[in-house]
Amino acid sequence: MARTGQKPKIRRYLLRQIATGHTNPIHTAMDRFGVSRQYVSRLLRELIDQDLLEAHGTTSNRMFTLKFQTHRRRFPVTVPEDRVWRDFAAPILKDIVQPKARAILQYGISEMVNNVIDHSGADSCVLEVLLNPALVAVLVSDAGVGTFGKLRDHFELDDAEHAALELSKGKLTTDPDHHTGEGIFFTSRMMDEFVLASDQVHLIAEHGSRGWVLAVKQTQPGTTIEMRLDPETNRSTREVFDMFTLGADDPSFSVTHVPVSLVEVGEENLISRSQAKRLMARMENFQRVLLDFKGVRTVGQAFSDEVFRVWANAHPDVEIVVRGANKQVQRMLERAREKRASAHVVGGGSGARRDPRVRGDES
Repeated sequence: MARTGQKPKIRRYLLRQIATGHTNPIHTAMDRFGVSRQYVSRLLRELIDQDLLEAHGTTSNRMFTLKFQTHRRRFPVTVPEDRVWRDFAAPILKDIVQPKARAILQYGISEMVNNVIDHSGADSCVLEVLLNPALVAVLVSDAGVGTFGKLRDHFELDDAEHAALELSKGKLTTDPDHHTGEGIFFTSRMMDEFVLASDQVHLIAEHGSRGWVLAVKQTQPGTTIEMRLDPETNRSTREVFDMFTLGADDPSFSVTHVPVSLVEVGEENLISRSQAKRLMARMENFQRVLLDFKGVRTVGQAFSDEVFRVWANAHPDVEIVVRGANKQVQRMLERAREKRASAHVVGGGSGARRDPRVRGDES
């Protein structure tokens, strides 16, 4: 039997578990709250009756998915982004989204709608807001010039996948007189999940187990962005901005986080100097570079040497920090670091001093 006051907590727990992919959280809820199967099943039925959940399959193999209230409107690009937020999105989100989540959504919606207005060449933008107490999903779409194709052509990049890699680094814009190239970078780090789909490429950033994914698949003309967020998140916009500065004395965007796996195409490994050069392009624009090796199985000697000796020697004022590397990758990176350190021997003796501008895994 549930203790008094547990029911709202169990309801929120069930919705959040289902929102994060646990399609049948009955047993985990029983263990967490010390309640019976019958009690949890009754709460799930109530959530179904309230149109917050949908059940699939037989009783013995039941699965649950969230149901959403959906709000959709098309705006001409003559409507500024602050009006889109104030007149449409804010009233919808007011009663279901907590202040920190609302601030994140205001930032993300405003930045993505502004991108449509200034960059897409489309005549309108569609904003769709899907609401559930456990999850808010926002879609911003247009039928204009695809984001990755525009970046590829403007910067003469190899392909849309190369454009996605460059976009993930930040400080990339086709209009530097009016934009900083920071909106997508920070929005993607604020959300629980961020997807940018254009030009047959999906760039997916997910907080949690998957990290970053680059997928080649069919897309609609133009660009579609999907943002997902827990309406009770404890993350704040200030916290995310601060992650990419060097501290209160230097509040500028001076730190970037780069998912190294985005350099991989298909099943290829990271073995060549050309792959390393693609990874490190424009990194001299930052003071600290966080290279995230999560999902990278192995790297080759030439790739490691190009990043941690050749590039590092050419840019001694940029600090490189490694995160998420497995043991095999760590061994290869250490070999390149040791070669660099051997070129910086103090006093010409046999004991090489490790370069302080290249740091190990902080994950």
